[in-house]
Amino acid sequence: MYIEVNKMEVQEVLNKLVEHCCNIFENNLTGVYIHGSIAMGCFNPLKSDIDILVVVEDAITDLQKKVFMDNIIALNDYSPGKGIEISIVRSEYCKNFVYPTPYELHFSNMHLPWYKSNPTEYVEKMKGTDRDLAAHFVIIKKRGIALYGKEINDVFEEIPHEAYLDSIKSDIIDSQDEVIENPIYVILNLCRVLAYVQDGLVLSKKEGGEWGIRNIYNKKYSRLIEEALVCYISDKNMILNNSLSVEFCKYMKNKIGL
Repeated sequence: MYIEVNKMEVQEVLNKLVEHCCNIFENNLTGVYIHGSIAMGCFNPLKSDIDILVVVEDAITDLQKKVFMDNIIALNDYSPGKGIEISIVRSEYCKNFVYPTPYELHFSNMHLPWYKSNPTEYVEKMKGTDRDLAAHFVIIKKRGIALYGKEINDVFEEIPHEAYLDSIKSDIIDSQDEVIENPIYVILNLCRVLAYVQDGLVLSKKEGGEWGIRNIYNKKYSRLIEEALVCYISDKNMILNNSLSVEFCKYMKNKIGL
């Protein structure tokens, strides 16, 4: 039997998350920062992630990771949308950027089964480098929100164009395979990547879709983008034309230069 979970308000989730960070990392905590749809004003409580970046001064211990993960998993169960996506990085990589960027810990819903089945293995192995962090840093620098700690400009340096471009391109490389399972994300994401390639714009998925409707001149794809955009900001599910969607991905990747 399915039991409906009473979801928290986003602000309550953010407040509790900051509280957990302060309690666990104490003086090692540099700050907690929002990026993604909340920061860019297009969060949909039915469909969006709560995107968070935690910055620490020094490496964190496996015990701290375990306590942190237990708190995040509990909070994730009550979070709206697709739950929490969070990375912990060291401040040195925010100031002296490295690409792909090292991280101390990462969690999103896709990793939930792994953590629940083997938390010890998870905290030991969930550490490495992540191309996506370059894109997250750019969003934080341009449009992010500091929830706690140091101001954004005191923590993050500018990210090189080449690193940001490679980061967002790497996110669409498999779009033809992924569009059937995740059409709204893939279609709007392709639009915002092309907006950066052509016009140098750093956009949300919503803004990317709006840009695509105005600027993608092959109008056979206009309805596809419009439907993805409507579904992104509402409770609608997308009814997909599979062949047109795959064709759109090929068309957009060619425009982007992939």
